[in-house]
Amino acid sequence: MRNAHFKTTLLAAASLLAVANSASAAEVSIYTTREPGLIQPLLDSFSSSTGIKVNTVFLKDGLAERVASEGESSPADILMAVDAGNLVDLVDKGVTQPVESAVLSEAIPAQLRDADGNWFGLSMRARVVYAAKDLDLDAITYEDLSDPKWKGKVCIRSGQHPYNTALIADYIAHYGPEETEKWLTGLKGNLARKAAGGDREGAKDILGGVCDIAVANSYYVGLMRSGKGGDEQKQWADAIKVLLPTFRDDGTHVNISGAAVAKHAPNREEAVKLLEYLVSDEAQKIYAEANYEYPVKAGVAADPIIAELGELKIDSKPLTEIVANRKAASELVDKVGFDN
Repeated sequence: MRNAHFKTTLLAAASLLAVANSASAAEVSIYTTREPGLIQPLLDSFSSSTGIKVNTVFLKDGLAERVASEGESSPADILMAVDAGNLVDLVDKGVTQPVESAVLSEAIPAQLRDADGNWFGLSMRARVVYAAKDLDLDAITYEDLSDPKWKGKVCIRSGQHPYNTALIADYIAHYGPEETEKWLTGLKGNLARKAAGGDREGAKDILGGVCDIAVANSYYVGLMRSGKGGDEQKQWADAIKVLLPTFRDDGTHVNISGAAVAKHAPNREEAVKLLEYLVSDEAQKIYAEANYEYPVKAGVAADPIIAELGELKIDSKPLTEIVANRKAASELVDKVGFDN
């Protein structure tokens, strides 16, 4: 009788140990083109609340090629990238799988996710206008950027940069290639200098009197005004005000950072759990504070520096429709000699 009781106790202990080992073995692996440090606070919070270990592999480029070459043996569960175009490319190269999740569908606006659930936007950045602080200007549309009144007064980075090809592609989605060519030609005629440099250089050149307005991304304002870019960049930010331009008949152009579940994800369930966590109120708040990006989930406040820019009404055009115009946008940049 004592032996039977001892065996039962051993079996129970072994069972508990197996469950514990199984729980401790739960993990999810991310391949990301985004610097891991930017999302690490989110991953730490997820692991702390779920017990699921998160592994990250940073790939500067070649994400789709890496996953495709690994095939069915790939350890990747989640593929994370910046720019909707890169996410669409992952789908086109056959390295993602669709996910049905009420949590993701309810949290993320339809235009910021794939209609078939192959990728999801997790945070946003807006394409905004920096303006000289003393300039008599309180509002502007994207269409206004080609107005001759801005001749010699606009700064912008290369038209072939993904930030700008996305904006041009969005213009095509609204007005078609012919009208976009006219607009782009007008915008080129308004440039104060060659289209080059980065977005923050727009603020620097406004301070230096090179231009009156510049086209740039919203999150750079947070990096500059917070002091994370250094004292010099804080001076650049102090010289500008930021406007949220819109299309005449729509909202502000945005792009995203997002993620997809890998086609051969060995830990699919954990991957979906992580994606769902990333659109929770808690995670969206961390995103906003860590990266100065806009939350995709309604009701979650942006970082105070970004919130000061005003209410963001996002463009209604689906990102998939915009991305489909990337090639045409790039061709127009070359056609009008925008970067020359």
